[in-house]
Amino acid sequence: ALVPAADGTPAPDDYFPDAITECGVGQLFGATIYAYHQQSFTDDKPTTIADFFDLEKFPGRRGMRRGAQSNLEFALMADGVSRSQVYETLDTPEGIDRAFRKLDTIKDAVVWWDAGAQPPQMLADREVVMSTAYNGRIFNAQILENQPFVVVWDGASLGAFGFGIVAGSSHLAAARQLVEFAARPETMASVSKYISYSPARRSATSLVGTHLATGVDMAPHMPTSENNRAKVLIENWRWWSDHGDEISERFGAWLAR
Repeated sequence: ALVPAADGTPAPDDYFPDAITECGVGQLFGATIYAYHQQSFTDDKPTTIADFFDLEKFPGRRGMRRGAQSNLEFALMADGVSRSQVYETLDTPEGIDRAFRKLDTIKDAVVWWDAGAQPPQMLADREVVMSTAYNGRIFNAQILENQPFVVVWDGASLGAFGFGIVAGSSHLAAARQLVEFAARPETMASVSKYISYSPARRSATSLVGTHLATGVDMAPHMPTSENNRAKVLIENWRWWSDHGDEISERFGAWLAR
């Protein structure tokens, strides 16, 4: 059984929505955000997901992950679809077409990346003026390497990461011990000493403190902090589980054109 919160709240009720299922339990939230190099823009600065797609106001190359997931959501939000309507829109052929049409508008300006280490390097080298990226990677570049990067949280895609036990495991007892340890609020919160990924449990949020190496207050950098959570899209993993293969095939064909 998973440990209850310190105030006695049953563990399942202590998790953020969609961070616990019949198949597994979440441990951390990470976000795909976009970031820019401070010196890339002297006057107006990008602040919204629509700005990422605005080549006229913010000219220059963009970095994007080579894949459909998150990019379709970014495209729809940049095209005016509210966060609450993104997956309802993607549930229609017209909605998917709309997302690809929006991606068409910046395709010629995109430098595609595959590994999480690439966006910070691309930004540092000024290969791109802004790039989608994993928020923890940008945080590390900012804090540990003093890179002048700015994170834009508007329209970021929030995803949960966690643990499940494979049916028929020959090490069931050890696996259960690992899951129970990882599910403790204090275990989740301890990760934030090293990188800016948020705990999947509410009770762990108050345990988030400072960065171990630098003493930086971690709360503002957490994807689920009050300010950031109000701006992000919660990734619908069920939708991608149902549609991921067909959408990825279409994205690959679109990319090759």
